[in-house]
Amino acid sequence: MSDITPNTSHDDLASRLSLPRYPRSSAYDPQWTVDNQMGPHALWLLEWLAPALGLDTLRPGARVLDLGCGRAMTSVFLAREYDVQVTAADLWIKPDENAVRIAEAGVADRVQPVLAEAHDLPFGAETFDAVVSVDAYQYFGTDDLYLPTLTRLLKPGGRIGVVVPSLSEEIEGSEPPEHLRPFWEPAFWCFHSPAWWRRHWTRSGAVDVLAADWLEDGWREWLLWSETVAEHHPDEFHVRMSRENARLVRADQGRTLGFTRVVGRRR
Repeated sequence: MSDITPNTSHDDLASRLSLPRYPRSSAYDPQWTVDNQMGPHALWLLEWLAPALGLDTLRPGARVLDLGCGRAMTSVFLAREYDVQVTAADLWIKPDENAVRIAEAGVADRVQPVLAEAHDLPFGAETFDAVVSVDAYQYFGTDDLYLPTLTRLLKPGGRIGVVVPSLSEEIEGSEPPEHLRPFWEPAFWCFHSPAWWRRHWTRSGAVDVLAADWLEDGWREWLLWSETVAEHHPDEFHVRMSRENARLVRADQGRTLGFTRVVGRRR
């Protein structure tokens, strides 16, 4: 557990990343979060998502699928903060690697890492009380047919909650806004607005949409995090990527890019 608890050598970094609206995340060693990041600050985003899922959903002992868990930081957070049983599913990070991180965090009894592709999940129907996905669902969940397939894994009344990078409003036409053209990649077209996500999930007929909202000033936190990772990550690849992300978000200034939280209850 010491690997994820702050110590005095990280006081400055901890102060920089201790945001008032994320008190639970602030209890984790900031260097641990930097070293294991795979994009935006996953613990901040999960801490924003959790209240919308509801404490009845994240009750002790509940079974939760963390879909696209990356290096399992979010799975560790769910187990430690809510005492739930987590299946940590990811395609790119090997289960053995995540198992070491999970054991070091002291939650090996509550988190099971598995290798899984989002379209071929090896779980039975009505296995989970909740499905959670942070900074991953946009890569597979825009498919009109995907959500009904995923929600079969939920118990009746179970909830799914995701946080995704998104647009404040949908972009008309086939070109990005002028100020984003130097940074735009075709993969960014999987970003959509809160209104788009609400309609997309409602049309599926699989869930009742309980929330589809925008993280106020989320771009500022995205920028802070990108700049911090660029300064403190030990790997040059992640430093370069974080600098590029910081340039993108700084150029946009919240006009277009941010984060959307979407929560649905299985019908």
